[in-house]
Amino acid sequence: MSEQSSGTPPNTINLLADYESQLNQLMQLDVSTVSQADKSSYLLNILNCLHQHHQHQCQAYGNICVANQQQQSASSLATLPYLAVRLFKQLELRSIETAQIFKVLQSSGTTSQTPARVFLDKATSARQSKTLINILQRTIGKQRLPMLIIDSPSIVKDPKFSARAAGIQGLAFFGRDHCYALDENMQLNWPAIEVFSAKYADKPVLIFGFTFMLWAYFIQVLKQQNKQLNLTQAIVLHSGGWKKLEEQKVDNNTFKAQIKHTIGANKVHNFYGMAEQVGTIFVECAQGHLHAPLLADVIVRNPYDFSVCEMGEQGIIQVLSALPTSYPGFSLLTEDLGRITAIDTCPCGQLGKTIAIDGRLPQTEVRGCSDTQTSETRGAVA
Repeated sequence: MSEQSSGTPPNTINLLADYESQLNQLMQLDVSTVSQADKSSYLLNILNCLHQHHQHQCQAYGNICVANQQQQSASSLATLPYLAVRLFKQLELRSIETAQIFKVLQSSGTTSQTPARVFLDKATSARQSKTLINILQRTIGKQRLPMLIIDSPSIVKDPKFSARAAGIQGLAFFGRDHCYALDENMQLNWPAIEVFSAKYADKPVLIFGFTFMLWAYFIQVLKQQNKQLNLTQAIVLHSGGWKKLEEQKVDNNTFKAQIKHTIGANKVHNFYGMAEQVGTIFVECAQGHLHAPLLADVIVRNPYDFSVCEMGEQGIIQVLSALPTSYPGFSLLTEDLGRITAIDTCPCGQLGKTIAIDGRLPQTEVRGCSDTQTSETRGAVA
């Protein structure tokens, strides 16, 4: 149950009204024309509103801010308070009453680990969906394309509604004539794939799969069985952990080359995101760089003293999102290692920061959506 933190709360209605007004102003801008400096200024005001809102609507967050003497508004994005993302596994962090809960997302994780729980009200869920649409339309266009999903339809029927299921349902909105490439045994559903491939050969289609599953259950099976599909106009979206692929010495270039060889597609885009910040995903551009979207940002911190890293210096990824009002997930310290690779200089034309994700912190669990598939799963490719 959400509880008010101690002290006299500010006028929450006015806080949220101010938040909505500033958020709408930022959403009207074009990501290609907003410099990092201008975006940081907009985001700081928005995130300070969220910082104040969650202090007084989520007792746990308020207590953390008091303990760390961080009740006041921050003077920069780098000085905003942040929560370790694993706290969402240990605490019920929400800023809404039980009656306002619209949906509860569960992050992926190993079977031995408690999944994170993310509490959404209707407003936050709608905000996330709208933002996700705006981000992805830059890559796949506004027209809904026939969609091949590299997963089993049984995953979206799971009442636990995992992050994997949420990811599929979220991306399915961008497609039509959906075809699931895998059966319930995680083996290729050849009749369905062949019908889809024949119907949409040399036509624009959308393919989505979590990174490891796309590789192991689709691309590698096609390669082993010496089969090729004629989906040259496909746009391939994928996301999730690279750990298992790295163990197999598969890098991004190899991944894309194999997709080109087996199905003919040239347009392959990775994206980085998490259940704790649905909506603000970092999509790979045509130049191969992951971009921070307009309503989000990233800071990289030294793993030893948590100071802000310089450009190109590897550290822990901190992600900022302007979207969540139902839970205090606007500033999160992840367990991912990465680097900021450019600011306002990507050849693709989009301004802001680009990042590279280098992997997980040592001794943290593998939690990418695709990594939740184990080697014991039937149909898995070693």
